[in-house]
Amino acid sequence: MEPEVLVIEDDVSIGRSLEQALVGQGFCVTLAPDGASARRAFTRVVPDLVLLDLGLPDVDGVDLCRELRAFQPKVSILVLTARHDEVDIVVGLDAGANDYVTKPFRLAELLARVRAQLRGREAGTPRPIVVGDLEVDVAARRAIAGGRELQLRPRAFDLLALLASHAGIAVTREEIMEECWDEHWFGSTKTLDVHISQLRIKLREEMTPQRPTITVLRRVGYRLDVP
Repeated sequence: MEPEVLVIEDDVSIGRSLEQALVGQGFCVTLAPDGASARRAFTRVVPDLVLLDLGLPDVDGVDLCRELRAFQPKVSILVLTARHDEVDIVVGLDAGANDYVTKPFRLAELLARVRAQLRGREAGTPRPIVVGDLEVDVAARRAIAGGRELQLRPRAFDLLALLASHAGIAVTREEIMEECWDEHWFGSTKTLDVHISQLRIKLREEMTPQRPTITVLRRVGYRLDVP
């Protein structure tokens, strides 16, 4: 899977140049010229790395950096800005940036820093599972729907993660019980129905255009349907 890079840059020429260079390196790139479009993109795509210009027209880049870091704690953020004073660098790093590159910059060096950040990510935890507006981060045990974190009990989270990892595919009751309950479980599977019912309610509460739904397959199991 191609690494996802979100480029937040208000200068069109710089943004396009970065997009061309990153695509040439095998990355999938989303461009956002301001904070508003960056927020929208961040709810649709879970990027592996964000290239963030601090001088945006509608929001302070440092504040946006903090916001992105709070929304997705594990994303790599590389700040790209004309602010080169030491205090600006410290503020940017304290706001959650992983690296800081000042303009003007050498493209080869920037790409090397991008690759270094992505190597570190690949060596760490797996990427979150994304289904429409739903993001399930198994490593952090967080489920976010429409930008809001779902409050789930441990078993419900395991069940949602299993369905999300098989989005669009039927998962049988037997497979669910084997994966999410103890292998020696001999009780009624009615408890599964209760958990599914609660999950469906949780997902219905997030009335977003890309909200996935859980479909009940009689005598078979369940399927998380992609919007």
